Amino acid sequence: MGLLSLAIWVPILFGVVLLAFGRDEHVKFVRWLALIGSVLGFLVTLPLYSRFQLGTADMQFVEKTSWIARFNINYYIGLDGISFWLVLLTAFITVIVVISAWEVITERVNQYMGAFLILSGLMIGTFAALDGILFYTFFEATLIPMYLIIGIWGGPNKIYAAFKFFLYTLLGSLLMLVALIYLYNASGGSFDILAWHKLPLGATAQTFLFFAFFAAFAVKVPMWPVHTWLPDVHVEAPTGGSAVLAAIMLKLGAYGFLRFSMPIAPDAAHEWAWLMITLSLIAVIYVGLVALVQQDMKKLVAYSSVAHMGFVTLGFFIFNELGMAGGIVQMIAHGFVSGAMFLGIGVLYDRVHSRQIKDYGGVVNTMPKFAAFALLFAMGNCGLPGTAGFVGEWMVILGAVKSNFWIGLGAATALIFGAAYTLWMYKRVYLGDVGNDHVKKLKDINAREFFMLSLLAIAVLWMGIYPKPFTDVMNASVNDLLHHMTVSKLP
Repeated sequence: MGLLSLAIWVPILFGVVLLAFGRDEHVKFVRWLALIGSVLGFLVTLPLYSRFQLGTADMQFVEKTSWIARFNINYYIGLDGISFWLVLLTAFITVIVVISAWEVITERVNQYMGAFLILSGLMIGTFAALDGILFYTFFEATLIPMYLIIGIWGGPNKIYAAFKFFLYTLLGSLLMLVALIYLYNASGGSFDILAWHKLPLGATAQTFLFFAFFAAFAVKVPMWPVHTWLPDVHVEAPTGGSAVLAAIMLKLGAYGFLRFSMPIAPDAAHEWAWLMITLSLIAVIYVGLVALVQQDMKKLVAYSSVAHMGFVTLGFFIFNELGMAGGIVQMIAHGFVSGAMFLGIGVLYDRVHSRQIKDYGGVVNTMPKFAAFALLFAMGNCGLPGTAGFVGEWMVILGAVKSNFWIGLGAATALIFGAAYTLWMYKRVYLGDVGNDHVKKLKDINAREFFMLSLLAIAVLWMGIYPKPFTDVMNASVNDLLHHMTVSKLP
């Protein structure tokens, strides 16, 4: 078992062990076991960084063994510059989520922690899979723990939100399964994703495949207009569920475009790029305006996630190095910033049990340490230079201007809207006089919360000030994909 397999199976193994404990027995031991499992899961990903070879687009840490021999299905995994940081991000956010739930979750603690650890391993497996069926298995399996997290520990309308999440994402994925079977037959009986990249496919086949994958990945991103499930799910999901959903699960869809839609159907991707750019700009501009009028903090950040993910898909489909690398950087940055935003809202909700902006005011007077963290994350959400949120957005805007000035101008409006809705929320929640008795009684963050937010603050600032390690890893793979897409795959 190699390093990459350990990154997948260590958290899953710990998650299964946690599920074996009694429902509310040994709570203290369960929490520590979950923390050990998540930290160990993160630690086994660190050697991946030290051993990753720069300057090559080849898959690294490859492991391949027969799984279902009759259909030539393999346990085939590997990493390149596109998937690498998504694996480390997943492991890192899992540690943060376990710490965030330490005192908050008091019922079925073992099941809550176990679900997140299993989910972590499944998401890493999705990013690492190089076999079509293995990818589909991991991709669909992530729905199960997240469905349970929303449906058991969510808010008043949790069952509705859980069903909406499950049905939206499952229905989109069924067309992807049809596409995988088509590619299996077209390739002479192989589920090797890298072999599919070299298939000479006709224009009709490419168009069918592009939209079959689009059905699965656009819902997951989520792109406008199939984004309506996301705000409902975020509002009802527990804090940890919202953090993982925004920070990592949305990236499964964006990653799918890079691994399937664009390299397998490059001619169709070029032909339909105008549609992808249009939908992305609508997400950036229109959904940004929708975020501006939200009264629920979680809904506001949920809509801002749709707008920020619009940047990601825009960067991919302008077909230049700045745009595509910027889209990948934006995925990682959004993972840090949106995860921090949702966990910050969770800190307030744990104390006041309300997410409505009107129920706060003057929080800085009673929680000055927390307000400082919240300001940093708000600035990251705005795309302030020096924070992670700036790097990817700036690269995408530069790439868009290089491709078409008007597309770049449309994308740049996101910086204005992002500042408007984020800073207006911050002003109403944190600044001014103490709003009411609830705010007056608030106590500042404890050592656990300070540590959790500090880790995220370090990540947001590190990526904002010194993004070179992130871009260096992905450059060769981005250039290889762009070169691959300039060569027609039409027979």
